[in-house]
Amino acid sequence: MNILIVEDNKELAAEVYDFLCNTGYVCKITHNCSDALEEVNSNDYDAMLLDLGLPDGDGFEVLRAVRKTKSKIAVIVITARGELDDRINGLHLGADDYLTKPFALTELSARLFAVIRRMHGFTLNDLVVHGFSLQLQDYKVSYNAIPVNLTKKEFDIFQYLVLNKNRVITRLQLTEHIWGDILEVNSDSNFIDVHVRNLRKKLDKHTDIGWFETVRNVGYRINE
Repeated sequence: MNILIVEDNKELAAEVYDFLCNTGYVCKITHNCSDALEEVNSNDYDAMLLDLGLPDGDGFEVLRAVRKTKSKIAVIVITARGELDDRINGLHLGADDYLTKPFALTELSARLFAVIRRMHGFTLNDLVVHGFSLQLQDYKVSYNAIPVNLTKKEFDIFQYLVLNKNRVITRLQLTEHIWGDILEVNSDSNFIDVHVRNLRKKLDKHTDIGWFETVRNVGYRINE
């Protein structure tokens, strides 16, 4: 998923960035309130890791502004301010979780996965659609217990479409969520279509995939 890291400590931000990217997320870093708000308003992020002590304002200002326009983005507040009043204020403003520094990166990853899981309304670590099972933390897919060998990008595309089943996902949305910060002009190239075509071939070997729809000149949809 696509994660925005808002942290003014550049060393910590880089450490979190490297860890989450190696875990399989697509990430971008900002170091202040204004850049964070610009990113959230211009791009479609699944979650934001938000520090409170930012150089040009309080992270609560970012959280308040985000909740006015981006109700679906998950927000985990990450701060050295562990006072009860701060935690309560953050939760009242719409934070989904609160993590006090210093923290273990493995705990951050677990909390992030739990928040995204709740956000998409599933309780287990696997997604099931039309006989296919996606193991989200292991990046594996099977059909009726038979392994389906997908590349990382193919898995990411399949996962994102399943998480957003019954919704049309545009090529630009796939570009932002799977490849990160790529110029919009690239969304019209055929590299997304090539990955989707290869994904379809692998799925179609196991069962008819008429539910995997191409919406002409727009994008794709998985119907259930």
